[in-house]
Amino acid sequence: MEENIKAQNLKNGSEEKNDSGSGKIKKYISFIREFLKIIIVAAVIVLPIRYFLFQPFIVKGESMAPNFQSGDYLIVDEISYRFLTPQRGDVVVLSYPPNTSQRFIKRIIGLPGETVVIKNGEINLSKEEKSLILDEKKYLPNLSETEGDLRLNLASDEYFVLGDNRGFSYDSRRWGALPRKYIIGKVIFRVFPISTMSYIPEPSY
Repeated sequence: MEENIKAQNLKNGSEEKNDSGSGKIKKYISFIREFLKIIIVAAVIVLPIRYFLFQPFIVKGESMAPNFQSGDYLIVDEISYRFLTPQRGDVVVLSYPPNTSQRFIKRIIGLPGETVVIKNGEINLSKEEKSLILDEKKYLPNLSETEGDLRLNLASDEYFVLGDNRGFSYDSRRWGALPRKYIIGKVIFRVFPISTMSYIPEPSY
């Protein structure tokens, strides 16, 4: 009788161990399933935002100093320009027309249909009978003049862009007008450095 009881106890113990091991496996499989669900949902939400709505951009070089420094981590809005037109003063990321694998960050100065004249350190913008001598003191308080001597008529889909650091920027003064199709998006937010984290304001003229 005692041997039968011992045998039964051993059997029950073995079954309990099997049940315990099986339970752990089920919990592990359940955890894996939930984890994969989270990954899939995150991919469905994040990837479209990353590739079609907003993109990060890291500034390289000093062409936009003092407003943007080399190493600044920016967020670029790619969706707004599908519904709205780029405006004067917008800071944009663009594909460099002669080599679209390169990306530049510049500020829009001239708009489609305008004539841009740079002479004696001033930027004059005209369209039809209206003209404007550009005043950039709000975002470039220390700018004394814009180097260059040119006259450029912009087509209906072209923009004139400059770097804020006028003496060290390779921009429309060198390579000409920027076709609309090469504008990737508008810079809307600076994420890093943390001390300068901020929304990028739109200047008024």
